[in-house]
Amino acid sequence: MENKFDLLRKKYDTFIYRSFKVFKTDKDLVISYLFETVNLCKFEPTIEIPLSCIKKEDINEQFINYLAFNIGLVELLSYVKATCSKNIIIEAGYIDDEAVKWFKKLYYNGLGEFLYLNKIQVSEEDLFNIIVKASPIDFITTDYHGYGNLIPVGGGKDSNVTMELLKKYQNTPFVINPKSVHEECIMAAGYKNPTYVKRILDKNILKLNKEGFLNGHTPFSAIVAFISFLVAYLQNKKYIVLSNESSANESTIIGTTINHQYSKSYTFESDFNFYAAKYFKIDIKYFSLLRMLNESQISLLFSKYKKYHKVFKSCNVGSKNIPWVWCGECPKCLFVYSILSPYLEKEELYSIFNKDLFDDKSLLNTFLELLGYADRKPFECVGTYEEVRDAVSRTILNYKGPLPYLLEYYKKHYKIETHDFLHSLNKENFIPLEYQLVVEEELKKYV
Repeated sequence: MENKFDLLRKKYDTFIYRSFKVFKTDKDLVISYLFETVNLCKFEPTIEIPLSCIKKEDINEQFINYLAFNIGLVELLSYVKATCSKNIIIEAGYIDDEAVKWFKKLYYNGLGEFLYLNKIQVSEEDLFNIIVKASPIDFITTDYHGYGNLIPVGGGKDSNVTMELLKKYQNTPFVINPKSVHEECIMAAGYKNPTYVKRILDKNILKLNKEGFLNGHTPFSAIVAFISFLVAYLQNKKYIVLSNESSANESTIIGTTINHQYSKSYTFESDFNFYAAKYFKIDIKYFSLLRMLNESQISLLFSKYKKYHKVFKSCNVGSKNIPWVWCGECPKCLFVYSILSPYLEKEELYSIFNKDLFDDKSLLNTFLELLGYADRKPFECVGTYEEVRDAVSRTILNYKGPLPYLLEYYKKHYKIETHDFLHSLNKENFIPLEYQLVVEEELKKYV
């Protein structure tokens, strides 16, 4: 009996990236896309970039169009995933054979969680057949000399640490679809010039999701990479500074390449820099300032930046509420609570999460997943097993009074396991030397 993947793939075997348009309204630079799943429906998502954020004077319109086309090559994943159509036909622009291979790798690894949870077994080569129907065109870029940093802000502890570390530089915070949490974090950091971009999904994909078509995680950070490159160009920036730590490299399913954080990994960062250098050919560098750090070091630094503690959020469940809250029940909440626990007093943690998560018996299975004593890691942006065990162990060793339920459970069933994470730096990164020294000097204040 054929499964849903095979049935949909056979019935809707062709997805077409038909076209895109770049135009200006009174307030925005708008990019609209036209995708089509043949015999099903069309999709017309849009991206809106405020004209007020454009700082570069000698804009190359042809280059803007080229970057917009490339954004569409990632944007289409949100739509083709509904049917996993075998053939993706590119009519909107041209990419060469090497770029085709590049995107096939991104599509496969970026959809790794989606494929796993939908029980889809397919090779990278067989997932999509990318057929380019457009002809090559030449584009000319002017000399480019950027300055300052574009900093994507997610609202969690990591991007707040990045904003704080680079506060002496010329920075522009950047958010796609901002919420009050992003605004509050940016205000706490002292910045008054954020760039907010609106990304609008086509409603047809929401309709298909409700009707039971294939659905799941797509590599949002890859979308951020391509959109941020366009924004960095429009603002004449030198660097796009991410906040992805070394633990983002670890697979969610150990022993496989399936990684919820694939587009936050060093592999993707390296691939994107290769792609940008070869095909965009202007000197904008994309790197994560926190790649040299582990979760313990980031948490130590964040524990010192008190001004963010009341405003930061990274709970994906709570993000669906207005205002954004910590739900106190999901893997992300328990991870952040755990990793901060060696560095904040329990009263401080309680004031952030409004409960003692270590005393919630219903979180035991999630706790075991984070520690590596279950079948797999949660599909969330969380640290390594060793980082969580270290944090929990240190909290137990320093705890005053009777241990709450989860800490008592750990002490009873597992060994105390500490590591010298605070003195270890990850050398595999793209961080400019000047910025590496900034991070190292800040860390030395507290280690």
